[in-house]
Amino acid sequence: MHSFSEQCLDMARSILGHNLDSIQPDGSILPAPGEEPRADEPGHVAYTLGEYYRATGETTLKGYDLIDLTARCVTAQMFTEPATENGLAYAALGLLCFGPSKERNPVWERLVEETQVRIDKQLLHRSDHDNHWQAFNVAKAVARYSFGLSKKDETSRLIERMVDRINQTSSTGFFDDSTEGLGGNFNLYGVMTFVFTRSALQLHANSGVRDRKLPTLRTYAEKYLKMMPDLVRQDGLGWAFGRAAGAYGQMHCISLVLQGLRDGWILEDQKPKYFDLLRRLFVFFYQTYLDQEHGFVDLRDEERTAYSSHTTRMANFDAARYLCQWARLAKAVQVPVPTGAPKPPEGNRTVGRFVIFDKSNRKEQGLFLYRDAESGLHAQIPLISSGTTLTSDSLPFPHCPGVFDWPNNVYAPIMLPELTFNVGGVEQVTLPAFYGKNCVTGLGLRNSFYFRYEQPELINTKEEILKGLGTVKVQWNFAGPKISAEFTYTVKQQVELTKFRYVLAIAAPHSKYHVGSAIALGAEGHRCTVQKDDFQGVWQDTEVVTNDPTYRTNYGKIHYLQHLVRDHPLVMRPGQSYRLVVNFEPDIVHTEN
Repeated sequence: MHSFSEQCLDMARSILGHNLDSIQPDGSILPAPGEEPRADEPGHVAYTLGEYYRATGETTLKGYDLIDLTARCVTAQMFTEPATENGLAYAALGLLCFGPSKERNPVWERLVEETQVRIDKQLLHRSDHDNHWQAFNVAKAVARYSFGLSKKDETSRLIERMVDRINQTSSTGFFDDSTEGLGGNFNLYGVMTFVFTRSALQLHANSGVRDRKLPTLRTYAEKYLKMMPDLVRQDGLGWAFGRAAGAYGQMHCISLVLQGLRDGWILEDQKPKYFDLLRRLFVFFYQTYLDQEHGFVDLRDEERTAYSSHTTRMANFDAARYLCQWARLAKAVQVPVPTGAPKPPEGNRTVGRFVIFDKSNRKEQGLFLYRDAESGLHAQIPLISSGTTLTSDSLPFPHCPGVFDWPNNVYAPIMLPELTFNVGGVEQVTLPAFYGKNCVTGLGLRNSFYFRYEQPELINTKEEILKGLGTVKVQWNFAGPKISAEFTYTVKQQVELTKFRYVLAIAAPHSKYHVGSAIALGAEGHRCTVQKDDFQGVWQDTEVVTNDPTYRTNYGKIHYLQHLVRDHPLVMRPGQSYRLVVNFEPDIVHTEN
């Protein structure tokens, strides 16, 4: 059996073989049919080709001269206007992969003098960032110093600036990707930031800087590593909420685990558990996103979609880059070759756990993770800001693809009551989302788990707190595969509720791309019952959206939407509680290959 490292390189060669012809003579990237190119794609491609060179030492592939292609992409990225800092960072690291000295770097030698001067100028320009873009500043500083374009190394200062900002926005040291508004956009970009920064440090010409900054990175990256055993589903599904999940929810997590194993951040007695995590994450990625017949990454088709900003071309080159990195890391950590039938995850037990991302007087945010060992139900409930764009991806309901699904890139109040109030002639659409106070989790009766929080002030879908309007208390209960949600509203003054809405999405895993052990809804569906509804909503006719391209997930197609609606006014009075209690006992089955 081939080693994991060899498997990764074989897949990287296959993916590159299908995508190198998209690199145009001027270094721009030809998009996949029906898509628009991104300004930073040449940089992504340059970094991928650099990592392929590092992993193999090869300068040609399928008849293509990789040195020439990299030089073209670097040139295209450096002359892109306006400059995209992420593209510049990727291109700079790609250049650095071929050697830290300009005198012995084959790509640098291919560049014309005008491009070499431009690189110096572009890497010098740096704006200050409060989100994951700070990682790109770090990469540019690494490249600038390593190439001898600057005698002053800013890498350490920029990393310290990044972690200072983490400490300012998270009481527990998680990465808040929000730059404005309520704050607390804790998402997959936190994992990406540490993975990318660590990769950049590995290329630093001064290994002393890397050694000095690794303990700093470890302090924060370790928090994500410790989440992984409870985050990763039994079938290998990784990070499943917030923007940019899907294929990247697998790739970033695999990279973090491998880096953690390489750097000794995972204790010896914990390694078997993380090797198993790694295997499951990789198998899910391989079977869910790779066209195994042709050998390329398939993000979008008539059944599924991806984060709107991620192009198919970028995902293919990013996947190839990651596979090359995994190949090198796997050799360093000696990933064991699995033999025999896959074993069930070690210590597979029923778990309910709340990971606190931020706890302050202003707001509490975090992630509730629930896993039922017997049924395989595994839910992620994020209580976070959605950032600048509201979509269903970051709303606080049980994210469990195949069982509890949601449309990607669009908004719908999935498994949450959406209350629209008439406040002084202005419609305010509210959700019990984005933040909480008094977040508590614990054991209930008969080994059940609960997760509850309250909002002392209601918040609208623009993430603006509406002072003086009302409050809501939320409680989720989990007992085996059974889930119940209770929402209790009170208003502080008499107010008119103009509309109430609650939505369920019914989807199916992809007909072709899924793992054999993936969980799905059986014929009996969610088995949803409304135990209490003081809003007197009425179930509408089931909306069939099978042929609507708007309603797709990262993993499969949404076929039906069920709406519980009250579309005429209700006068809500202070001192009175209005409750909605909804119960689920989903019919969970396992798909077959």
